[in-house]
Amino acid sequence: MISDSNQLQIFLDVATEAALAAGAILQDYWGNLEAIEEKGRPGDLVTEADKAAEAAILQILHRHVPDHKILAEESGSLGNQESAYLWAIDPLDGTTNYAHQYPASAVSVGLLIDGIPQVGAIFDPFREELFRAAKGLGATRNRRPIRVSDTAALEKSLLVTGFAYDRRQTTDNNYAEFCHLTHLTQGVRRSGSAALDLAYVACGRLDGYWERGLSPWDMAAGIVLVEEAGGTVTAYDRSPLNISSGRILATNGPLHISLSQALQDVPPLAAWRVGSR
Repeated sequence: MISDSNQLQIFLDVATEAALAAGAILQDYWGNLEAIEEKGRPGDLVTEADKAAEAAILQILHRHVPDHKILAEESGSLGNQESAYLWAIDPLDGTTNYAHQYPASAVSVGLLIDGIPQVGAIFDPFREELFRAAKGLGATRNRRPIRVSDTAALEKSLLVTGFAYDRRQTTDNNYAEFCHLTHLTQGVRRSGSAALDLAYVACGRLDGYWERGLSPWDMAAGIVLVEEAGGTVTAYDRSPLNISSGRILATNGPLHISLSQALQDVPPLAAWRVGSR
């Protein structure tokens, strides 16, 4: 299914309305949480702020696009399961940060059409930064155009990554990759919010991002941002991204091949010692 630019702009406005509404709720709950729960996995938290923000997003989507399908972090799969339109929403990406009053969280509202991310809005309620993008319409931060960086050398790059909730139960936990890339670059950050990581690659604050263990709602909006800002998004091995795989490689473009190769060249974690290279 192909949507024209006018239709995509309408969907982008809906995503923006939803992201801003949820962000206002997160601002209201900031520092006033009464219930912080785990969702079955150690460290996988949910709060009343997550739930209230998601309810606001769902209300807006039900009003504007009642015939679309929705995949929400807290509510699961909703709506018309036969629809070609799928809204992937995370009302609070970075719940652990939020619960600890560490200001690195965001609302992420993305739209996939026939399985391809086409529209995205990410709102950081602490810095009041609104990132928006739609296929063919470009990417913006607070309504001004953004572009990825032009860093071309891995040793001059600043990267970002994250660690999944199952990191204690598997050796495929990204620790070795983190150590390897830390030695090859100017630094590797960990924000705790995939949505912000992708938004920061899109606006050039970071040069590349990789992570495993993600869900579609973590990535959908950010993928559109990076691509519309001139970046590249694929699987680790540069094959087309399967958003259900949980693994993503997003860069400014010039770094894509070298970062992909570096991820494939990671030595065993035991090989890393202080001073090793």
